[in-house]
Amino acid sequence: MIDGKTQLYGFFAHPAQHSLSPLMYNTTFAEQKINAVYLAFDFTADLATAVTSMRTLNFGGANLSMPFKAQVIPLLDEIAPEAKLIGAVNTVVNQNGRLIGHSTDGPGFFAGLAQQGQTFQNAHLTILGAGGAGLAIIAATGQAGVTAIDVFKRRNATYTSVAAKLTEIAAVTKVTIRLHDYAATNELTAALKSSDLLVNATNIGMGAGSTALPIPQTVLTQVPPTTVVSDVIYFPKETAFLKAARQLGHPTYNGLPMLIQQGVLAYKLWTGAEMPLAKVTQALEQQLYQK
Repeated sequence: MIDGKTQLYGFFAHPAQHSLSPLMYNTTFAEQKINAVYLAFDFTADLATAVTSMRTLNFGGANLSMPFKAQVIPLLDEIAPEAKLIGAVNTVVNQNGRLIGHSTDGPGFFAGLAQQGQTFQNAHLTILGAGGAGLAIIAATGQAGVTAIDVFKRRNATYTSVAAKLTEIAAVTKVTIRLHDYAATNELTAALKSSDLLVNATNIGMGAGSTALPIPQTVLTQVPPTTVVSDVIYFPKETAFLKAARQLGHPTYNGLPMLIQQGVLAYKLWTGAEMPLAKVTQALEQQLYQK
């Protein structure tokens, strides 16, 4: 029951109403009998006022998504190294009025795969896309044991700035990172022949009716079947890309483990406690796939 001692947590984004974070954290609070509530706040302007409200109203913490992950950085008191490296924050911890920004997306991705028994020590990764999710995953590769990455990105207005960011990440993580034009099919085919992990970090395939693939089927058929194939998309449960990979014999994983594990890490930062994984996974799967 909400009372005068209830601790408030929140999600700042636009759009925010679709978010599964309230279900994830409120399920956790209920299971652990913690007097707290997590709410979604959908807005587009005046992020500074929202951040100030975290101090004024004594929020325990917050998550952020688009368009605020980069905008929030100058408004915080401290930025953790992993968030500073990618220039984005998805979790804010309130320590007695001092707001500290973290990024749990990348570590959450690898923790999600590790939960499925997949680890990548001395591994070669090929990743499609270098937006927010892609950069977060790339920045977490050093800690996960990956030693080489081939990144395929559209040669658009952000190509040069992403190239500079990847150079910075490579210097910090000591991981070899090669950037390629997404249209360079021959380079993609060559990279995939030695890849231990292939990740789709684009939005190609999102939506229940989408049949689009992020790479040509002819390229996918040349990938060794031992290569793990992952998609950051969690709805639909199996994208056309994952279905095609599974039919070719690949181990495949959607984005739900990443979503849950980044939440696990955020919850630990806020409370020091472990999230009840089985209960949370059941709640999210029921919400997403059993309607």
